[in-house]
Amino acid sequence: MTEHIENPDFYNGLRQKLDSLGKIHGFADEPVDITARTLTAKEAIGEPEKKDYPLLKGKEVMIEAQFMGGKGEAYTCMPGNFRGTIKDILDLPLSNDLERACLIAGLNAVMNELGLVERTVHCRDHDPEVCAGKLAQYVAERFGSPRICFIGFLPAMINALSGSFPIRVVDLDENNIGLVKYGVLIQGPAETEASIKWADIILATGSTAVNATMEKFVGGKPVVFYGVTVAGIAEIYDYERFCPCSY
Repeated sequence: MTEHIENPDFYNGLRQKLDSLGKIHGFADEPVDITARTLTAKEAIGEPEKKDYPLLKGKEVMIEAQFMGGKGEAYTCMPGNFRGTIKDILDLPLSNDLERACLIAGLNAVMNELGLVERTVHCRDHDPEVCAGKLAQYVAERFGSPRICFIGFLPAMINALSGSFPIRVVDLDENNIGLVKYGVLIQGPAETEASIKWADIILATGSTAVNATMEKFVGGKPVVFYGVTVAGIAEIYDYERFCPCSY
């Protein structure tokens, strides 16, 4: 089933960037393979202290693209494999999460190879805890004492933020919705608009680009996207990104 995308111009912009990079650097028509594969949970995140990450629970998977020496990753709820050239990626209809993840991971890999973006590979083991501590400090230094609308479910981040800031968390996982985790009630997507209205800032997972909801969070209140998925997108659209511990 083909999904409706609210703003196809957003994805066309990503396509155009990838297409122009290929032409400028002379590999648009070269038979260079970009291979996207689903990483195992251990490959993607290692063995973090908290065990309820979506990657570890099988709710999400990580797609990794490799282009020459560059790597790029993207979260998706739709596992799968893809192998093809840059042109093949540009020709994807982007009708589902896997196709969008392949475009975004591929773009991240190409931009990483060209030195245009850094930190495109997910952090591992104890890094998520370190990242969460850095995020709490970043929010305090950048915004003071804001009310936070947190989009996605990252346990270490929620735990670190909930001790210092008023926070509402919105997640898509039905197994989380309605539960109190790390002192915070996890709300469903129906509460997104109310949570944004209540908040001073938005912290949103970059995987919103994969599930075609990113633009719901842009253009109003200050938004910071976290994670590896959004690496290339943040550079192209000048979005604020937080991902200090990735590789």
